[in-house]
Amino acid sequence: MTPADLEALRRVTIEIARGAGREIMAVYAGDFAVERKSDRSPLTAADLAAHHYIARELAAITPELPLLSEESAALEWSQRRDWTRYWLVDPLDGTREFVKRNGEFTVNIALIEHGQPILGVVYAPARGDMLHAVRDAGAARETAQGDVPLRGRKAASPARIAGSRSHGDPRMQGFLDRIGAHELVPMGSSLKFCLVAGGDADVYLRYGATSEWDTAAGQCIVEQAGGKVTDLQGLPLVYNRRESLINPEFIAIGDPAAKWQRWV
Repeated sequence: MTPADLEALRRVTIEIARGAGREIMAVYAGDFAVERKSDRSPLTAADLAAHHYIARELAAITPELPLLSEESAALEWSQRRDWTRYWLVDPLDGTREFVKRNGEFTVNIALIEHGQPILGVVYAPARGDMLHAVRDAGAARETAQGDVPLRGRKAASPARIAGSRSHGDPRMQGFLDRIGAHELVPMGSSLKFCLVAGGDADVYLRYGATSEWDTAAGQCIVEQAGGKVTDLQGLPLVYNRRESLINPEFIAIGDPAAKWQRWV
């Protein structure tokens, strides 16, 4: 896929994420029921509306590419093991935040090639925040004045740590104690990646389980903003390389020269 192809896809994908955001906000504006999936995570009409919208629009522009979405039927490893390029989508990341009505939820759309995210779009419709990135072409935030390039900040003291709003882990306090002076910034969904990519946080450490659709778009944005996302052993997160779609625990860092892993 050429740089021009990717850039064209970036622009179309931004508009698809925006359209999915409209579907989500239409539900958000009224009363909605909350169901529970088999893993007890919440599901609303907004999740499904955004999924159907994104699936339809992506199929129209890239009918040759498969789609893996949190809200699509589970695909067996035998069906997807030979994929070299595909869309990886979380139509509504942060459903718990959606239910709480705190605005900290996102649409995540990523294009994966050979196990790596090469295009990522994260849109927070309640906040009007659109971030996007393409391999070797940088990451940016959309503003009224145009796209503003993103860059992770150099590590500084006190450290700014992006933490999960709804998924605590007792090990996190140990990490915070070891690094010393810090400011903890609680945030929902993939907005934690956005904090790192935009220089508003130094690091986002995630203990506990996440799924591949939770991280791919945010990873692309952090990496193209000059940062890195690795597992706790320092290896990059990769996608569709095994039967399970559960990520290893990971850390997203704005300044790759900083040695945050030593405190993990």
